[in-house]
Formats: sequence, structure tokens, C-alpha cells
Amino acid sequence: MSVYEYSCKSINGEEVSIGDFRGKVLLIVNTASACGFTGQYKGLEALYRDLQNDGLVVLGFPCNQFGQQEKDSEAEISEFCELNFGVSFPLFAKIDVNGDNAHPLYSYLKKQAKGILGSETIKWNFTKFLVNRQGEVVRRYAPTDKPENIRKDIAALLG
Repeated sequence: MSVYEYSCKSINGEEVSIGDFRGKVLLIVNTASACGFTGQYKGLEALYRDLQNDGLVVLGFPCNQFGQQEKDSEAEISEFCELNFGVSFPLFAKIDVNGDNAHPLYSYLKKQAKGILGSETIKWNFTKFLVNRQGEVVRRYAPTDKPENIRKDIAALLG
């Protein structure tokens, strides 16, 4: 089993197979537009622009489970991200990352890379999962881990 077995709705409502990104290094992030960490969109976009030609793809998954910080519609989220942060990496429809309605991709990610003290629960927006070119989850990063501080881990996977 790998991340390639899952599919998700894009922010435009189209079904996208994560398998479409086979052979790429993935940084999968649950996001929100009204969070103290929302400024990380800038760092995520910088990583994507700098490293996409080497094989990095950032995948953003808006989530409204933490402090109701993503109340907007998909169209509003997309516009907000583009206008404020120039986001060009793939964004997906809003999902749950915890609980009974957690998206299956996130259920898988959480099992593969547990958090502090072995917890599977996502604690807040902008939790990041790094996935290698074989579709294996390599590491989980906390919301406080800034995108620029994980660049060296991404570069190591890109070769």
C-alpha cells in the first residue's frame, strides 16, 4: 500500500488520483486560510516553485476542523491562496483529517507517520507529511515546522 492508492477531489471538484504524482516527492499539508500559520503558504509556494522541476509537488488540503479557520467555499479558498500567496501548487477540496469522516488518505498518512508520543491525531493546521518517490511516507512535521526549515529533507529525497 502507498499514497498512490488514494484519490481526492481537486479544489475545482475533479477527481484526482494521487497516483498521478507517482515518481515525485510529495509534501502533503492540511491548510486553512484564517490560521496563525497561514503565512506558511508563502514558504510552501517557494518550495514548490524552486523544486518542482527537480520532482517536488506540494499538495494542499484545506480543513475546517481546527478553530473553524477554513469556513470559505472551495472557490473562495482558491482565490484567497492565489491572490495573497500566489499559490500554484495543487489544492484540493476541503476534507476532514481527524474523526469518523477523516479522508482515507489522511487515515493512511497518520498511520504511517505518527506524531509525538505515537499519536495519530493531527493536532492543527499545516501539519506536513513528506512522501518519497516510491509513495512511502518518510516523515511528519508539526505545524510549527516552517517550510524553509524542511527544505534539506526534501532536497535529500530529490537526490
